Amino acid sequence: MLKTYLYIPEELDEKISLTAKLQNRSKAEVIRQALEKGITVVTHQGAASAQALLKVAEIGKKHHLKGPKDGSEKMDEYLWSKD
Repeated sequence: MLKTYLYIPEELDEKISLTAKLQNRSKAEVIRQALEKGITVVTHQGAASAQALLKVAEIGKKHHLKGPKDGSEKMDEYLWSKD
């Protein structure tokens, strides 16, 4: 196991201390568990976005949809213009 130092706001430290006390665990255990759960959520968020884009591409391919040839050059115009 590696030792890591980080700065956290006082309010967060109070929440960690209270959680550790209520669960009869060390602060380190509470922090490790929170980090493990948090990194899992963050990891899946990125993957979910990529999966959604791949599904959209699959639908377009299935229905032979074509976008504008200059889509990458005029992306902002196509997305945000009020025409």
